[in-house]
Amino acid sequence: MSMFKGVAKAAVVLSAAFLAFGCATTEGSAPVGGSIASMPAAEKAKFEQDRKAILAMAGDYYVTFDFRETVSLTPGYELKKPKVSGADEIVRLVEDRGDFISLQHILVMKMGGKPIVTKHWRQDWQYQPANVLTFIGGNAWEMRPVSATERAGKWSQNVYQVEDSPRYGAVGAWTHDNGVSQWTPPAEMRPLPRRDQTTRKDYDAVLAVNRHTITPFGWVQEEENSKLVLRGDHHVLVREIGVNSYKRVDPLPKDGDDYWNATKEFWSYIRKDWDALEAKGPFGLTVQGEPEPLYIPLLTLADDIQSSKITTQAAVVEAKKVLAQFTTTNIGTLAERITKATTPAAGYAEPAAATK
Repeated sequence: MSMFKGVAKAAVVLSAAFLAFGCATTEGSAPVGGSIASMPAAEKAKFEQDRKAILAMAGDYYVTFDFRETVSLTPGYELKKPKVSGADEIVRLVEDRGDFISLQHILVMKMGGKPIVTKHWRQDWQYQPANVLTFIGGNAWEMRPVSATERAGKWSQNVYQVEDSPRYGAVGAWTHDNGVSQWTPPAEMRPLPRRDQTTRKDYDAVLAVNRHTITPFGWVQEEENSKLVLRGDHHVLVREIGVNSYKRVDPLPKDGDDYWNATKEFWSYIRKDWDALEAKGPFGLTVQGEPEPLYIPLLTLADDIQSSKITTQAAVVEAKKVLAQFTTTNIGTLAERITKATTPAAGYAEPAAATK
């Protein structure tokens, strides 16, 4: 399509940006549901504490990303050098329904003196969820039912990638002991981070504990990661720790908000399509490894909306074609998906920047 002429160039810029880092809705607050309104006083007070902690993650930040491999668990494996980077990032409230909160991250960078805005990850929080997003390996996911016992008093965090495709989810309790608000779930599997997805083929997934802590200066995401090999005899290649520190700063230039205000309607339609796919059962992508053929066209369409090259409705039509091409409910076996992940997608050349 002619509208994608700039895709190759965009891929180089976006890949370079993403390598540095880990990874119908209405803005504003909606009334709390009846079941929450009827909570016992102590339970409701805890619920409001939890909400305050989640909402505190919105704002303007300078973020540092620090990932370090710590323990080799495979004979002959040598620890890789730490990967440390930083960027300005805004976190904006997408939706607040009381027991559901959605936050969108947007990177605000400069390249050659010009502002570069990149839609980053999204985090959706659900109180006492009936199900949770679960990564099952090889660019495939399913919604796992959550029992009444497991979800009681807890929140799920479902995380989505730059084009709103799924990434991972977990269920955990917020605690507020000793004046510290933090959320710590059990370990859950997730795809390779982009910093490794574009450069490595020696492991297939991450088993991660993902702690969020509210701090005096903002908040911190701490990760305890085991890099998993899912081919042959499944084993852990190496352990890694990651610390993503969000330090609150004075309001950043309005470029990020300008982008979000221009494109949020488009992305609301994209989220609806992903939600519909999630409801169908296990689903996945038709490409393995880094899904640039999926996210570059969608991000390009959003950029074109902001620059008035295309209307939102016309962009949605094109986006649906992209989603239809690169998503499927016929996911095959894990072994089949992992095998495909070791070879590039047919007809797709990875940008040079993604291999550095």
